Amino acid sequence: MGYDRSRHRRRRRGAGALCAHRPDHIGDPLERLIAIADEAATTLKRTAFSPIVTESNDFACVVFDARGNAIAENTIGIPSFNMTMGVTLAEMLAWRPADQWRPGDVACTNNPWITSGHLPDVTVVAPVFREGRLLGWTGSIAHMADISGALWSADTRSVYEEGMFIPPMLLIEQGELNETLLRILRANLRMPVEVVGDLMAQVTAGRTAAQRLVEFADETGVESLDEISGEICRLSEQSMRRAVAAIPDGTYRAAHDLDGTMDGEAVHLEVAVTVRGDAMTVDYTGTSPEVTRALNVVKPYTDAYTCYPLKCVLDPNTPRAEGSYRCITVSAPEGSILNPRYPAPVNARQLVGHCLAITLYKALAPVIPDRVIAESGSAPSLRAVISGPRDESGRQFTAIPFINGGMGARPVADGLSTTCFPSNIEAGSMEALEATAPLRIRRKELLPDSGGAGKYRGGLGQNVEIELLAPGECTLSLFVEHVRNRPEGILGGHPGGASRVTVNGRGDGFPLKGRSRIRPGDRINIDYPGGGGYGDPAERDRDSVRADVHAGLVSESAAREVYGL
Repeated sequence: MGYDRSRHRRRRRGAGALCAHRPDHIGDPLERLIAIADEAATTLKRTAFSPIVTESNDFACVVFDARGNAIAENTIGIPSFNMTMGVTLAEMLAWRPADQWRPGDVACTNNPWITSGHLPDVTVVAPVFREGRLLGWTGSIAHMADISGALWSADTRSVYEEGMFIPPMLLIEQGELNETLLRILRANLRMPVEVVGDLMAQVTAGRTAAQRLVEFADETGVESLDEISGEICRLSEQSMRRAVAAIPDGTYRAAHDLDGTMDGEAVHLEVAVTVRGDAMTVDYTGTSPEVTRALNVVKPYTDAYTCYPLKCVLDPNTPRAEGSYRCITVSAPEGSILNPRYPAPVNARQLVGHCLAITLYKALAPVIPDRVIAESGSAPSLRAVISGPRDESGRQFTAIPFINGGMGARPVADGLSTTCFPSNIEAGSMEALEATAPLRIRRKELLPDSGGAGKYRGGLGQNVEIELLAPGECTLSLFVEHVRNRPEGILGGHPGGASRVTVNGRGDGFPLKGRSRIRPGDRINIDYPGGGGYGDPAERDRDSVRADVHAGLVSESAAREVYGL
């Protein structure tokens, strides 16, 4: 299969922005490498078993040079996955040096402290050889439907509860499957077919990328990717440094409070962003210590959700590569909620990690008000995991409806409704969810007035009602934020709508960050929060307010009371 340029027009615009500052020999190889990562992602999506991958795109694929530098990633990959994979590969090479790898080797791990922060995410890496020489590496991460243990939940007290911990090890050695590892996995998983199927889909995606990398080397005559990688990383670093240098030197501070744990432990974030020339330091001193429940965020995940939001506002038009983040230094005190010690519980790390974006944007709003956005209702993403008997045969299911709140308003436009940020996971098909789990989606509709008021309105959240059709009791595991602290507006914008969960019409009797039991016929009703507004609502265009009322996005009473229409 040849390289089809038309399939990658959207990403090529970003590649073109980088290539505008490069020697002519870099542009086409960069686009080709991105296309290879995209083809690996397509392979993974089409061969995986779980809707988490096939529908919601909770995965990422990355291509590395022989030294382990990330040089290309798939177009729509989870930011934390793309950024933590380089850390994982480095740890893999510390465990097994490059000269010990052979053609046909594939390794895997889900160690949260060296991967993307919790056990359900499994990383798979493999070397790429050409004519006996190491050409590069392929890597992927996918969120598994199950990883044993206490189910994906926010109420665990140590990582030991959270599932099977797979240290770096060979899944395939010179083409031979590690059947012992697979037997152990199948014996411990609620959904062995789906999980092992997704794992093998990751292997297949890596093989696809490896084949295309060898073809690329054959066609271009390159002996190594190092020269191309070095130039890509150099140019991406230059681009990011130019963006940082445009910010006035100084230290910019902000704080952000979350709802806290189910036990009432406070979660407080503090940041100091220091700009000196073309370098930036982000320091989280003053942030809460690690907590006893699973909201703790390992350092690689903290780094990822620090650097990615900064890349979005400072240098959004160039592809991300290893060099993009070399001018940013991130520090978080050891033992804090953003750098916990093993074996702290980390299962729900996204409930805090996703909130780093708004903390950074609040700090930088005084100096780059035309770049930052308001807090998103899906930061963090609200999740309701449901698990139990699928049918009378005893087969088990685990369903994760990936449904999103509204995105924060932007400096020049309203926020996108029901759109995830800073993660970019997709909702996927509700019909596919119903086909693979005993659930019925009875309602899924936009929530009027949930977008925070402002010169630009926050994106709307949504209301969803899920009915349990399973033959017996199931576990409901909730990950809910923004109940007490609504998604914040910025620069005078109002907060977005709050989260709300009821079961059979009642809002009590179950934890919002933890597990409870539900019965057949129970109905779970969830309000996914809207994004915060940007700027003073009094400055909103009157015709835009009228259009929102006409479309049912804003009520007539809100138009009068908030916008003065």
